[in-house]
Amino acid sequence: MLVLITYDVNTEDAAGRRRLRQVAKLCVDYGQRVQNSVFECLVDPAQYKQLQAKLLRSIEPEKDSLRFYQLGNKYQSKIEHFGAKRTYEPEGVLMV
Repeated sequence: MLVLITYDVNTEDAAGRRRLRQVAKLCVDYGQRVQNSVFECLVDPAQYKQLQAKLLRSIEPEKDSLRFYQLGNKYQSKIEHFGAKRTYEPEGVLMV
C-alpha cells in the first residue's frame, strides 16, 4: 500500500534539529521524498505499523506533528502531479 507521510518538526533548538534529521532518515529508509517534509512510502501493513511506531517515538508530540495518509494499493488513480520536479514510479526501479 502507498502511504503519504508529512511532518512538521519544531527546529528552534538543537534537539529539534536532531529530531528533524531522525524523522527524515526513517522516512528515507522506507520511501521517497516528494517534497521537503513529504514522503511516499510503498509498504506492507507490518512495515507501515513498524515505521509509524518508530516515527512516533522520534517526535515530541507537544512540539511536532506527523500525518499519515493511507492511499492503499490502488493509489495510481488517487495521485495527480503538476509542475516542476519529475514524478517517479513507486514500484519502478530505484537507481542509487
